[in-house]
Amino acid sequence: MSADASAAGRRAAELANGTAAWLRESRAGLFVIALVVGAGSGLGAVVFRYLIYFFTWLATGHAQFGQAGYAGSSHLPSLGLAFFVVIPVIGGLVYGPLIYRYAREARGHGVPEVMVAVADNGGRIRPQVSVVKALASALCIGTGGSVGREGPIVQIGSALASGFGQLVKMPGSRMRILVACGAGGAIAATFNAPITGVFFGVEIILREFSIEAMFTVMLSAMVADAVAIPILGDKPFLQGFPAGITLVHPADYLLVAVLAVLAGLTGLLFKGAVYTMEDLWDAAWKNRPEWARPAIGGIALGLILLALPQMYGVGYPVMYKAVAGHYVLWFLLVLAAGKIIACSTTLGIGGSGGVFAPSLFVGATSGMAFGEVAGRLFGPAAGQPALYAVVAMGAVFTSAARAPLTSVASVVEMTGDFTLTLPVMLAVAIATATSRALSYGTIYTTKLLRRGTDIDRAAPWRAFADLRAADVMRPFPVPMAVPEGHHHDTDGIPAGAVPLPGRLMYQGDPQIVYAGESLTQTLRQLKAHGRDGLPVLSADGRNVQGWITNHSVLQTLAAQIGSPQPRHSTANGPAGRQPRPAEQPAPLQGCRVLEICIGPDSPAAGRPLRSIRWPPGSIPVAILRHRSLQEPDPDLTLAEGDRVSLLAPAPAGSPSSPPQGEHDGGYRRT
Repeated sequence: MSADASAAGRRAAELANGTAAWLRESRAGLFVIALVVGAGSGLGAVVFRYLIYFFTWLATGHAQFGQAGYAGSSHLPSLGLAFFVVIPVIGGLVYGPLIYRYAREARGHGVPEVMVAVADNGGRIRPQVSVVKALASALCIGTGGSVGREGPIVQIGSALASGFGQLVKMPGSRMRILVACGAGGAIAATFNAPITGVFFGVEIILREFSIEAMFTVMLSAMVADAVAIPILGDKPFLQGFPAGITLVHPADYLLVAVLAVLAGLTGLLFKGAVYTMEDLWDAAWKNRPEWARPAIGGIALGLILLALPQMYGVGYPVMYKAVAGHYVLWFLLVLAAGKIIACSTTLGIGGSGGVFAPSLFVGATSGMAFGEVAGRLFGPAAGQPALYAVVAMGAVFTSAARAPLTSVASVVEMTGDFTLTLPVMLAVAIATATSRALSYGTIYTTKLLRRGTDIDRAAPWRAFADLRAADVMRPFPVPMAVPEGHHHDTDGIPAGAVPLPGRLMYQGDPQIVYAGESLTQTLRQLKAHGRDGLPVLSADGRNVQGWITNHSVLQTLAAQIGSPQPRHSTANGPAGRQPRPAEQPAPLQGCRVLEICIGPDSPAAGRPLRSIRWPPGSIPVAILRHRSLQEPDPDLTLAEGDRVSLLAPAPAGSPSSPPQGEHDGGYRRT
């Protein structure tokens, strides 16, 4: 009997190992786990939302609270308005020790921890994070924390996905995709926005677009939303917006553009406030016990709630009332500023919650205020103020998070009004450009940058993305004009030229690399034609701007990867000229590469490179010494056997192809 049981156990173990191997190694297995992750994320989003409702009801007697203004708790009527100060302290006394004891990464808005897990830790997240984050965030929001629920649900869904992946021992590349599936599914379910979930998972969490990743996250988001709809409903998430809000006149796009710039600045202000408040609390708290910080800091949060009770919790009901026109202009501005302060304070004292919902709140209230002002200045031609509220929601979030695809999809999906696509796209594009011009990190990555982690730099391939030939070349001090023609003598050297300080071993036409060509094309050219390097030609074809070698490429990439802020390509110049196509390499007309061997009787032997007189218009571009290619350092002393490569004007009427000769080590000899 024991033998039969042992055999059955072995067969079960073999079956389990085989199933795990199939899930781990096959594409179909990845899709199956993505479906499971989607279902888990959808259920997690539902549970988390009702967990927030429960703790809010426990504290206030209402599932959602704050929109009624100065209304105390029906469960604690004896406290009166003191309730607003007391309840955040009570909440902090519970969730502070919970986070400190079991999962300290559950503190804050959650998304940066998921991003760094994907970028640097192969997508591995501790399983207990999902439970601790759910409880801590629900407690924080339910007891007055002025933060959103999307950050926690992203961390919850990602932790669930990572747990599934670790269970079957998924490799790192697929584990990262699974974590993005968990994040995307959580967003899709909590906002009934599957397209937003896909973009959030790929654009913000995975930060890498591929067909496999997009399709896998799409499966997860679809299943998560399908699981949540029977419970949470299938209506657009953001209710209360007037129907049919559109731009009345094409000139209103100018107002949208102005609003986009203002919203971009507001998003950066929001990001700055979050981390400035964190610094202030760090300086004030010093080395005191971290578990007590949310409770003591809860007093400050409570005073903010006492002054502006509409800041209690996530704040969607207040936002709905704002866009429905229930608040006057000055109070809309107060609400926008109050949300920035209240959210920053909640996170600064060690609370747990997201920044997505607060950014929507700030965008909606400030955009509504802009619409009111536009209406007073331009009358009915400006359109409904709610239009500008919707536009600003996307613009503020994309400025803070720099996720334009997610921003466009979220606003359009959550309002259910696809006629807003064009103005939202315009605003998001302008806000993104404004944010990129004025700031490096986002509201998510700045938290990691402050810890010394730059996930944009962490992936070395990103250093290749925007580089052009002009970025990786060794520039000439003065660009060399491409000559149009020269008179020549019988030796093929321009008449009247300075004699060469050595024997001419080779001359040939160098292949063209244009300054605006991509690094990928440049490397192809180097591999095929550039043993000594290649000249880099300006976009107009009139000047040789520099010389590019394998060594110069490696130097640039090392500097690019190691710098805190990647450089941007300037190859196209201020006019933004597009690089000429170079699919068919062509020789550089008007120039030749001359290879000169320094012999024992050469006047250049024993002299530094800078002191050598070369033919007019010639530039030393490379030196071969003992089969090692070196940069033409002006202080380098030439020695017998050195081979100097010159880029020189070609004689007029010279043949377009190099002379044929013996091939030795990659060099032709005449």
